[in-house]
Amino acid sequence: MKTNQALPASVPNKLIEQKMIIGEYNSQRKPIILKEYGRNVQKLVNYIRTIPDKEKRTQMATTLIELIKQLAPVAKEAQENPQRMWDDLYIMADFDLDVNNPFTTPDRSILQKRPRKMIYPQSEVRFKHYGKNIERLVQEALKKEDPQEREEATIYLGKLMKTFYSNWNKENLDDSVIVKDLAIMSKGKLTLNLDKVREDNLFEKLYREKKKMRPEGNSREGRDGRDNRNRKFNKNRHHRRRDQ
Repeated sequence: MKTNQALPASVPNKLIEQKMIIGEYNSQRKPIILKEYGRNVQKLVNYIRTIPDKEKRTQMATTLIELIKQLAPVAKEAQENPQRMWDDLYIMADFDLDVNNPFTTPDRSILQKRPRKMIYPQSEVRFKHYGKNIERLVQEALKKEDPQEREEATIYLGKLMKTFYSNWNKENLDDSVIVKDLAIMSKGKLTLNLDKVREDNLFEKLYREKKKMRPEGNSREGRDGRDNRNRKFNKNRHHRRRDQ
């Protein structure tokens, strides 16, 4: 026999509350102040603000900082600067948080604080395809008083200039242009004989010289000039059989 029993008055209210929770969207919630920490951290900060005891608030805030270090990916960068995490805690609390801060309590003005303007070098590079460092090396070469050392430094600069130019432009630069540019950058104090440069190939690119260099231990040829790659294999091939 079926009986119609009346439901308790609290049941419809619970169903309504459950429906409201299910149908709640982020667009209907209060905005997150610092999105990189997530909404749950924001809720915990709001809860800490409601704790009446200051000592307990401080304890909960310290625990929350340790929890953020484990959960929030952004905290990995902030661990090097612990004060930043406490500053973020105050920002999430809208600067309404009374705890025993181990650092200086931040002010609301930090949100409007602009980063310092970066100072870029104002010096102009005359030959941008060589780079600013070439001009600095030219000045260092001018400090050498010994004519032979200055000539060696000038030759090395020419190699660098030819290498740097080919790396950017993927083409060879004529030696006459390098000799002329060296004279311009040094105000005529670093000069070379163009015929000698071309005859002795003094401006050979640096990476070509590196390719020619090979460690002595990596050579495949022995002292007798023969290839040693298969010597060990051939030596083991002609072993004597045990039954002989």
